[in-house]
Amino acid sequence: MRKLRTIEMNRLTLDEFKEAEKLPLIVVLDDVRSLHNVGSVFRSCDAFRVEAVYLCGITATPPNAEIHKTALGGEDSVEWKYFKNTEDAIVDLHQRNCFVYAVEQVEGSTKLQHFTPDVAVERYAVVFGNEVKGVKQSVVDLSDGCLEIPQFGTKHSLNVSVTAGIVVWEFARKLLL
Repeated sequence: MRKLRTIEMNRLTLDEFKEAEKLPLIVVLDDVRSLHNVGSVFRSCDAFRVEAVYLCGITATPPNAEIHKTALGGEDSVEWKYFKNTEDAIVDLHQRNCFVYAVEQVEGSTKLQHFTPDVAVERYAVVFGNEVKGVKQSVVDLSDGCLEIPQFGTKHSLNVSVTAGIVVWEFARKLLL
């Protein structure tokens, strides 16, 4: 086996990315503190052509050198919008006919492997929470459902950017492939 060179990967240019059909998914970051996590989420969203990222509350916004360090330009390709309150973002998403899932461990959550997209839903949104407190209860209450990644070790959570990568991949796998 030989590693491919970047030129052999046929990646989209920034202009081609902006014009390309997007995964009908909006990623919402609810008070995410780490700029590296924010950048990493942008990079994953670029990889799977996510429609947009909503940055809420204390979540930092581009342009920012620390976000860029992990986003590597993903913050330039993926559309983003800032909301002072995550609850306002959820209201906006519902007005845009999005089905909103909070990614959180709650009673009655849907395990990610059991998630099946509904053909009647045109667009989804997934909310990822703060590194310590997770998704705020008020945001969970406004969501249409909750997704949960099963875990089998001693820790009760995954890093928010790792969680986002897993969930976004699952949506891409089920909606695009």
